[in-house]
Order: sequence, then C-alpha cells, then structure tokens
Amino acid sequence: MENLLNKIERVPKDKKLIVFDLDGTLVETKSSLDDETAELFGQLLAQKKVAVIGGASFERFRKDLVDRLNVSPELLGNLFLFPTTASSFYRYDNKWIQVYSEEFSKEQKEKIMDAFEKAFKEIDYVRPEKTYGEIIEDRGSQITFSALGQDVVAELGEEGIKLKKKWRDENQGLKLKLAGILQRYLPEFEVRAAGYTSIDITRKGIDKEYAIRQIQKHLGVSIEDMLFVGDALFERGNDNAVLRTGIMCFEIKEVEDTKELIRYLVK
Repeated sequence: MENLLNKIERVPKDKKLIVFDLDGTLVETKSSLDDETAELFGQLLAQKKVAVIGGASFERFRKDLVDRLNVSPELLGNLFLFPTTASSFYRYDNKWIQVYSEEFSKEQKEKIMDAFEKAFKEIDYVRPEKTYGEIIEDRGSQITFSALGQDVVAELGEEGIKLKKKWRDENQGLKLKLAGILQRYLPEFEVRAAGYTSIDITRKGIDKEYAIRQIQKHLGVSIEDMLFVGDALFERGNDNAVLRTGIMCFEIKEVEDTKELIRYLVK
C-alpha cells in the first residue's frame, strides 16, 4: 500500500502531527516509557503535535507515559491522549481535561460479561494456573480481557513480559477464536484481539480508524498532515484500521525502531 512505509528515509519530515500506538510501539507491553524514549519524546513535543492511542486506561497513560516525561506544561499542550482505543480523549490545559468518553451503560456491561461466560464455556476455556490481577477489567468506555491478568507486568516486570509473549506464541489461535465468538454474541459492539494476551470491547465503530477521525475533528489537523506509527498494521492487527483513512503509516517491529524514527524526525 502506498501509504504504508517501512523505510525511515521515505518518511516525510514535514508532518504536523505524529500519532503513536502505545504498547509495542512506545513501550513494551504494559511497561513504562524508558529514559531514552522519554528524552526523545520530549524533543518531538518541542517540534510537533503528538497523539497517542492505546487500549490502556487513562490512569495507565498518566503513569507509564506522561509521568515519565520531563517537559514543561507548555509542551504538554502539544500532547493528546486517546486511551481505551479512543473511546475517550484527554488534552492538557494546566491540567488534564477529558474532552469526551463513550462510557458503557450498566446493562451493556452486564451483557458483555455474560458473553464472556458463554464464550468461555463454548471453547472450554481453561485459565492459566496463575494469574495476576483482574482477568476482565472494566475501563468505563472499554472492557478488556487479559489472559494472564492485568497486573502481570506490574508484578513481575521483565519476567511478566516474557510470560505474555510465551502465552501469545502458544495461544494466538485460541485468542482469535475467542474474539470471534465474542463478536458473534456481541454484534452491536466492537471486539478486537489486541496486544499479546488481550481482547478489547468498545462501542460499535470505535477502533483506530475512529481515533484518527476524532483527532482530525478535535485538533483540526488534516489526515494529509499526520503520520501514524504502529507495530500491528498487518491484516487483522489492531492498528490496521487506520489504513482505511488514507493516513501515512510507518510500521515498526519493536520500540527501538520507534526511537530511531523519532531521532530521524527531530534531527
């Protein structure tokens, strides 16, 4: 595809807004921004507007991204956060302000939880012997299943990341099957296999294409002036939906690739 790039030298430096995926792109899964990325990210904020989209909650965006930055409040004004797969949006004006949030109703949450129970029974799902934190987390505008629990990386650090990668390698087919069954039970919602061990559920139509449209609407930046950076732009990857907008995309494989791109952009 013409708008999908994987060579840095082909990336235009004149884009006004850079849009990043979070997990697997800016940080390792459920980890914090490392020192080098934080420094580079701050340099980028001094030159361009930056948006970050991810399935994580706003609280995790604060802890693992914002709190790792050493930048002025003025530069935070160039940072725009789209947690829970852009079902919510936050911008900075002396404090973080919620612009919108597509919250589930109590009845919708109950229907989703019931669908999980039915889907688990249908595939005879057996939970891992040990899990860490909630398996199904209510993030207000998104409900997320995480096979090893939401806190595996917080509790185990690097070992937790290894466990998540191991589970993904052994159970990717199972996760995709579970997501497909959930979508059948929940046709009026959006169900996505995300990250290493997760399945995210949001209102229908809320995906990363929706995120780009919201960025365009709220920030007044044309899609032609944006660059999207992500690690899952492949077919059925949870970044793939952005390609439908025509946005120019740069595909990375790991966080080190993102660092290299930012160095190139700020040079």
